[in-house]
Amino acid sequence: MQKLLQQAVTRYTWSVLLLSLCLIALCGFGASKLYFRGDYKIFFGHSNPQLLAFESMQKTFNKNDNIGIVVAPEDGDVFTAENLTLLWNLTEDAWQIPYSSRVDSITNFQHTQAEQDDLLVEPLVLEPEELDAEKLQHVKQVALNEPVLLKKLISEAGDVAMVNITVQLPDKVDQTAEVQEIVSFTRDLVKKYQNQYPTAQFRLIGVVMMNNGFYEESQKDASSLIPGMFVAIILMLALLLRSVTATLCTLLIIIVSNVTTLGIAGWAGYYLSTATVNVPIIVMTLAVADCVHIASSMLFDMQQGSTKADAIKHSLRLNMKPVFITSITTAIGFLTFNFSDVPPLQDLGNLVALGVVFAWIFSITLFPALLMMLPIKVKPQSNQKNGAMEKFAEWVIKQQKTLLIVMGIVIIGGTALTPLNSVNDIPLEYFDTSLKFRQDNDFMQARLSGMTLIDLELDSERASGVNSPQFLEMAEDFSNWVRSQSELDHLATLTDIFKRLNKNMHGDDDSWYRLPEQQDLAAQYLLMYEMSLPYGLDLNNQLNIDKSAMRMTLTLKNLGSHELTGFEQKIRDWFTTHYPEQKIEMSSVALMFAHIGERNMASMLLGTSVAAILISVLLIFALKDLRLGLISLIPNLAPAGIGFGLWALYNGNINLGLSVVTSMCLGIVVDDTVHFLSKYQYSRRQGNNAEDAIRYAFSSVGRALWITTLVLFVGFMVLTLSAFTLNSYLGLLTAVIILLALVVDFLFLPAFLLLLDKRVYQEGNSHA
Repeated sequence: MQKLLQQAVTRYTWSVLLLSLCLIALCGFGASKLYFRGDYKIFFGHSNPQLLAFESMQKTFNKNDNIGIVVAPEDGDVFTAENLTLLWNLTEDAWQIPYSSRVDSITNFQHTQAEQDDLLVEPLVLEPEELDAEKLQHVKQVALNEPVLLKKLISEAGDVAMVNITVQLPDKVDQTAEVQEIVSFTRDLVKKYQNQYPTAQFRLIGVVMMNNGFYEESQKDASSLIPGMFVAIILMLALLLRSVTATLCTLLIIIVSNVTTLGIAGWAGYYLSTATVNVPIIVMTLAVADCVHIASSMLFDMQQGSTKADAIKHSLRLNMKPVFITSITTAIGFLTFNFSDVPPLQDLGNLVALGVVFAWIFSITLFPALLMMLPIKVKPQSNQKNGAMEKFAEWVIKQQKTLLIVMGIVIIGGTALTPLNSVNDIPLEYFDTSLKFRQDNDFMQARLSGMTLIDLELDSERASGVNSPQFLEMAEDFSNWVRSQSELDHLATLTDIFKRLNKNMHGDDDSWYRLPEQQDLAAQYLLMYEMSLPYGLDLNNQLNIDKSAMRMTLTLKNLGSHELTGFEQKIRDWFTTHYPEQKIEMSSVALMFAHIGERNMASMLLGTSVAAILISVLLIFALKDLRLGLISLIPNLAPAGIGFGLWALYNGNINLGLSVVTSMCLGIVVDDTVHFLSKYQYSRRQGNNAEDAIRYAFSSVGRALWITTLVLFVGFMVLTLSAFTLNSYLGLLTAVIILLALVVDFLFLPAFLLLLDKRVYQEGNSHA
């Protein structure tokens, strides 16, 4: 098979080229079928329990997908005639936002008060142009003392207000177009008011803006990082290979590998997301490694006087097995992403694995065919015995004991720090602080309230059960308890409305600000109130149709996933202790992300274990040496251990992106180990001792290893330029681990081999 391939790429160059072009064209056409999805639901599988609970609650009550316009007047006082007029007009115009179903602000808050024996329900601000000092004071007093409004639509200091628009997006898989339509209209609306009120600040927040943020950052990464990576690879290859032809051929392999991969993705029905938009960057980075090894060996032989055809044949013979092994192990590492509970990460793993396979196929067929066809100029050089790699090998051999001790301490010490990391996903922190969306949300947290929500459904299990005094008392007990918790910023609960109505129906006497004591009275109050509410401001967001269940909405500080799931459990424990018979359900986007983060880490630990076993077995089988296969485990696993130890000191939080790093890196860092061990083993089987085998490994593959490591390091460092931290953190930690892998392979592995591998090999196997 190997000889047949060598003959094909050197004798039948045009046939190989033609067949490759046909395959590329056939697959590549599917890329036109790819599309972007940026909504948060892509992170959850159809059977995800938190997603199912969330969708169930959305069906029971009105949907609460929203976009909020936060207004901060320069004078720091919302309660002036000018600023309330601004809010009133903005509230009215916000109804024109596409798919809007409800608009809430302090100006259209349905204030209730007694008028003799009647209940008067009307907006808190009726006619903004008629606001005098007395009316302004009344609006301020009501707004700052109303639990429904305070720290939700108006800040405690009265310096920031929000207009909250609830939208009803169509029930379909891809809502990207609708989200963009909403955001575009809202931004134009805000621009209009910014021109009218140039001193005021306007900030956009909410679930719709988060969905749009996912989409926009994906687009930005695709349009900036991929070209940036392409330029970086051109510069590095030109500098390191010093061959225009080899550089151009490598770039062509990168392009066709990506075109083929994305084409098949399109045919298979994949979509691009914040995760899979990185596929081209990762594939082009990994594709370079195969080409560099083949090109380096070819150029080296040509420098020693070999013809181009002989150099290509020898390079393929020398690199066929290690390139195959490294490609398979890398693919295995990425395929273990299927253990993840996050669909975009599964897609990322599958597509990169596919890209790695195609990169391998093209690197041993199309790449040597192109090298054979195009002219290459190489200056003949004598075989340098005292080159940089040879000198480095001598130093490693001389310092082997010191290196073993020092590197052993580094590996053990770094790995020991790994448990200091904790799984902690904060969806808002997926976005870098340089982004407007993140800045707006940080402003919201600092001045008004957090963005973390929990919807709590209390079910009485009987029609009109929410009017029961016992049910209301239970809800009020919980409300009082949860308001005492430090995590809470705001609670929207129906009991506040009942207490206000009871007070209103007793002549606005503050002593009656308590729950009604009879069920029929509560039902009457609720009916009167609902009949007085205007269209779009009803209680369907808090009550189900038969009034058997109510929804409370808890607005929390921006908690991490561990804190959020802990708070969720604290709520469950409270009900178990005080009302064990009460049926409750909790759901929200934040809870979905919190649970998926913790569950995903457990799944990926299993995936990493599977990857480690499969890769180890493959190495033992490929090297046909149990001892070397077992020795390879340390340089394969140690870099990830040290890397996560350093991450514990640098950050300490493991998000969705970082949960797959170990599996991914395990597949990638094997490359260095395989190439080094294959050359070492080749020399040993020629009858050389361990020291000479180390010298041969460094001289034959050392330069290629640090070139490929540099390319991989730069490639993943490009991801750190992303403003989406799932990508930037993944890129940073992966780049560090890849660099650590080279350090371990260059310093620890040879010293370890010199210590353990003292056997005498029989001559015979002449292939690396």
